[in-house]
Amino acid sequence: MPRTPLPTKPCARCGRTITWRKAWERDWATVRWCSDNCRKRGLTPVDIELEDRLTALVRAHAASGSVDPSEAARAVGGAAWEELVEPARNAARRLASTGRAQIVQGGRVIDPDHAKGPITVRRPR
Repeated sequence: MPRTPLPTKPCARCGRTITWRKAWERDWATVRWCSDNCRKRGLTPVDIELEDRLTALVRAHAASGSVDPSEAARAVGGAAWEELVEPARNAARRLASTGRAQIVQGGRVIDPDHAKGPITVRRPR
C-alpha cells in the first residue's frame, strides 16, 4: 500500500523544507521555523531587504540570465557584504519555495534544500 506523503512547508527564515512530525500534530498551522537557530534569529529587516534586492536583480536580468546571490549581499552590505552571503542564499531559498525564482547549479534547476557550492538564481520557467 503506497504511503501518503507527509505535509511540508518552508521555514520562514532560511527557506528549507519543514516536514510534518507527530509532535506538531496539534499546532502544525503555527510551525514556522525549521530549527531553534532560525526561531531565535527570526526574519530580520536585512533578510527582507536581501530578498527584495534579489527579486529586483532577477527581474532586471534577461529571461535567460541568472544572478549570484552574492550580488544582492554586495548591494545591501556594502563593505561588510561577505557576512551577508549566507543570508542572501537563504533569501534565494525563500524565493524558490514560493515559486518566485529557481535555484540553478551547473545549468540545472536543483532542490534548494540540497544546494552545496556556488548557486545562481533565475526567473521561474
